[in-house]
Amino acid sequence: MIDEPLRLTVIIGSTRVGRFGPTAAEWFAERARRRSDVDVSVVDLAECWLPDVLNHDDQPPRPVRELAPWLGDADAFVMVTPEYNHSYPAALKNAIDWYFDEWRAKPIGYVSYGGVAGGLRAVEALRLVFNELHATSVRTTVSFTNYPEVFDHDGQPIEPKRYEQAADEMIDELIWWGDALRRQRARVPYPGTQE
Repeated sequence: MIDEPLRLTVIIGSTRVGRFGPTAAEWFAERARRRSDVDVSVVDLAECWLPDVLNHDDQPPRPVRELAPWLGDADAFVMVTPEYNHSYPAALKNAIDWYFDEWRAKPIGYVSYGGVAGGLRAVEALRLVFNELHATSVRTTVSFTNYPEVFDHDGQPIEPKRYEQAADEMIDELIWWGDALRRQRARVPYPGTQE
């Protein structure tokens, strides 16, 4: 049992009109909120207005500064991502690249969706990026193959058991890693972290 609830931030990685990301994110967040050891928040990149281009000014733009505390306070993350051309959306990469310390020494989980591959190629690409940022990707993912056929009109999976099992396993892994890394960050700063 952990001392205090894990602060889990779910990030909706697609900003396209008509996207499925909010449905998948809300389903996962609702599942996680059933637990007393997790405090869940959802960040929708479509509402963050992050600039598309990194600047070289001394101070980041206001939207970047406003999102930073939300990410910095999180103990763990879940990226909700579609698969676009065998990878993840540009808006998600842009959001990842604006930050560095906010991701370090924190666990990352993935909820993906797509066609036959269920977004798993996007997840594999994200694992490489987050490894470079010193984050820890958990093993278990939730993947919705051919997602338009999987969800009903109320935003719930038609056959929920297999997705619920994967979500619960992923949450367990996020809690284990999140608590361990939170304790270690409090004890000893992660190498290279600015104090």
